[in-house]
Amino acid sequence: MNVKKIPLRQCVGCGEMKSKKEMVRVIKTPEGEILLDATGRKNGRGAYVCPSLDCLKKAEKQHGLERSFKMAIPQEVYESLKKEMEELG
Repeated sequence: MNVKKIPLRQCVGCGEMKSKKEMVRVIKTPEGEILLDATGRKNGRGAYVCPSLDCLKKAEKQHGLERSFKMAIPQEVYESLKKEMEELG
């Protein structure tokens, strides 16, 4: 009998490996815009964060998203991500 493999992703904040469904996807669109992707299906380069403000703050402090997207991320983007995260939670 085949056992289905659960896709795991690493949080850019805390570094924990969790299933893809437990995480929130942050994407960089081809236009260079950084957005929260609740559906997990939008087009663009993705990085994953736990659905908590603590992990988003850790990702900001440790430059996790900047490493994933290989670009500098302005403070306003982090503020909008925090607002979106609060609306989800």
